[in-house]
Amino acid sequence: MEIRERYQLWLDNAVDDKDLISELNSMKDHDDEVYESFYRELKFGTAGLRGIIGAGTNRMNIYTVRKATQGLADFLNKKGKNPSVAISHDSRIKADLFAREAARVLAANGVKVYLTRELQPTPVVSFMVRELKTDAGIMVTASHNPAKYNGYKCYGSDGCQMTDIHADAVYEEIQKVDYFNGDIKLVDFDHAVESGMIEWVDDSIYDAYLSHVLAQTVNADVCRGSGLKLVYTPLNGAGNKLVRKVLNTIGVENVVIVPEQEMPDGNFTTCPYPNPEIKEALAYGLELCKKEQADLLLATDPDSDRVGIAVKTENGYRLMTGNETGIMLMNYILSCRQAAGTLPQDPVAVKTVVTSKLVDRICQKYGCELKVVLTGFKYIGEQILLLEEKNQENRYVFGFEESYGYLAGTYVRDKDAVVASMLICEMAAYYRQQGKSLDEVMTSIYNEFGHYLNRTESYEFDGAAGMQRMAQIMESLRNTPPTEICGAAVTEIADYQESYTKDLVNGTTTEIHLPKSNVLSYALEGGGAVIVRPSGTEPKIKIYVTAVGKNEQESVALADRMFASMTAKMGI
Repeated sequence: MEIRERYQLWLDNAVDDKDLISELNSMKDHDDEVYESFYRELKFGTAGLRGIIGAGTNRMNIYTVRKATQGLADFLNKKGKNPSVAISHDSRIKADLFAREAARVLAANGVKVYLTRELQPTPVVSFMVRELKTDAGIMVTASHNPAKYNGYKCYGSDGCQMTDIHADAVYEEIQKVDYFNGDIKLVDFDHAVESGMIEWVDDSIYDAYLSHVLAQTVNADVCRGSGLKLVYTPLNGAGNKLVRKVLNTIGVENVVIVPEQEMPDGNFTTCPYPNPEIKEALAYGLELCKKEQADLLLATDPDSDRVGIAVKTENGYRLMTGNETGIMLMNYILSCRQAAGTLPQDPVAVKTVVTSKLVDRICQKYGCELKVVLTGFKYIGEQILLLEEKNQENRYVFGFEESYGYLAGTYVRDKDAVVASMLICEMAAYYRQQGKSLDEVMTSIYNEFGHYLNRTESYEFDGAAGMQRMAQIMESLRNTPPTEICGAAVTEIADYQESYTKDLVNGTTTEIHLPKSNVLSYALEGGGAVIVRPSGTEPKIKIYVTAVGKNEQESVALADRMFASMTAKMGI
């Protein structure tokens, strides 16, 4: 079907949302808008759906949500009898509407739905799936994307985001569904609630979730009377209630909330990019920190699965990278649990391939096995499942990825900013009692192991032309791989899509036994590294650089040169 035909079909049939009717009419004489909205359908992958909110097959709206959910329902009904699904949402525009529409479709297809009455953090959905023993979970969120985006994360029965195999199977069912010819079943929402096919989640679920979070404490009661002063911002998202509740429970008494970012607001008017990785998103929090002279700034993203921090220094506040926070947490958990005798026999930690190599050194120090997995927290969750299948899940102590996602405990299988917020505050209070700030703690770790600088830069490629350009860049790197980067020889190339590692020093090639992923990794002489991968959820290519220097100044200068060298080779 031609793009204009698709557009006309929607113009004639998409009448259930007045916002879409207005948008469809407004683009009638704008071919570029029609093209961007209809040139493709949103792809359902391991991250579910994600796209700009609006009219069209390439947009997030009630019709793309209904179609995806019909495909999910067909998949679940083929797998077994009487399936069930847990659903929640965050503060995004139309997130509550999309959650209800998904519930209506599932209920109409005989799938029992457990739906939260209000927005919740993403890890709560993972917990609900496991606690309620549902067959799948849906979280309506676009994580930390700008306000114009929304999305639809899908979870398997283990509480992990769907694997490639299951996501592909669901996508196959979705492709069979037509938007407007009656393929999509719908039931009246209130009728489905009355019949019991849609059930509101009881508050006891959140109490159970918090009890598991609190069970991950390393030094109980260390926060009480510690004098720790905290500024917290939920960035107008879903973390406000549960993060504050858990901090209050562990005794963090002095918490100041950023007022402009306290309440849910999908427009994110004070932070156009509500991402704790970005300094601009923390501007209001940093100002409040200066005014209150707080020890720590804590910021959770809109769906509260990521957390970023800034710590007080002699000269102001230092923003910690996702790697640095994870490194400190890993060191804190392993050192304290070893000293207390609570570290399990043969402990296991997990990190992603793009996460700092400094983690390896810390794990070696404490005799902790470190598993390295592909980018995506589902792969960390998968390692917990593998341990669970051997009745060894108690060996898992901590897992994290450089993009500000952390998990202690096995009660959920996704990154969890609620437990991470608790452990960060506990860690800060613990070292505060020893007269150390977190800035000093990070510096001491660098002094012990060397200054590993890890930096990530993202390069955006919007629209249809952008997606094509991203594919061309990756193809060019595969066809003509770099032999040096910033004057340092490439010693090893790992291609996770073609599943091989090639040692350029001795000429040997070995197979990579991980799921295929569009990632290229280059090891450099001197211990540095560069990794290139397109984002799985956003129109971006990310470059990850590891620069190892004698000190911060040397590492920063080297990283700048490495980025310049790599982007020149990629033509961006």
